[in-house]
Amino acid sequence: MNKDWLKMMDEKIQSWLQIARKNALESVNKDLKVDTKTSRKDLVTNVDKDNEQFFVRKIRENDPNSKILGEEGFGDKFNSMEGHVWIIDPIDGTMNFVKERNYFAIMVSLYVDGKGVLGYILDVVNNDLYHGIFGKVYRNNELLNKPDDIHLDYGLMGMSAPLLIENAYNMQTIAKQSEGVRIYGSAGIQLISVIKGELVGYISHLKPWDIAAGRVMCESLGLTVTTIDGNKLDMVSSETVLVATKIAHKEILDLVK
Repeated sequence: MNKDWLKMMDEKIQSWLQIARKNALESVNKDLKVDTKTSRKDLVTNVDKDNEQFFVRKIRENDPNSKILGEEGFGDKFNSMEGHVWIIDPIDGTMNFVKERNYFAIMVSLYVDGKGVLGYILDVVNNDLYHGIFGKVYRNNELLNKPDDIHLDYGLMGMSAPLLIENAYNMQTIAKQSEGVRIYGSAGIQLISVIKGELVGYISHLKPWDIAAGRVMCESLGLTVTTIDGNKLDMVSSETVLVATKIAHKEILDLVK
């Protein structure tokens, strides 16, 4: 992998994220068009579509032989992570975006032959960019340290509301074992809290665009990212994902089983 090319792409992606952020903030109060996808709780807006088309266009210009996987379907269809694969979530937490005008993110990542090499989560409202490159993770320009490797019962746990309500995978026991549960309605915002060490872990059913950018950073920081039963993630399909400190990850797997 050419480091100079990655540095160049890092600079470009950060500038693209700012353009997408501006589009989201300018649109949210004036010309937001909201539709449903699979259900009344699965929303899509014109901003989701516009942002994804923008990223796809920029990636095609700069990495024409790559494959692109985007939430809104403007990329490619494929079932292999070979070569350059870009994964885009143009608005993560669309319900929050529509209803609260807060707690949503934009996420972009690059995987090369299945290995995550670039990852970006932009907290749009706060304009905080968490990004990973060359095995290091930054909040804006500040290098982040690895979170403390703490036990489940010493930390707050991020969870999916439906999984917790349904007690899937023994989630209620996991919640009780932790010091408390936090539900933010955005995978990107939840993963930021794990990256910062505010949460000991996070469990949710996630699509590739929900976890791809966060996985790059979490693994760089020594956190463990697997399926809920401890297996390797398939980055081209939906999975119930467990992200946690190494110690908490083992404890949660025991409770799941």
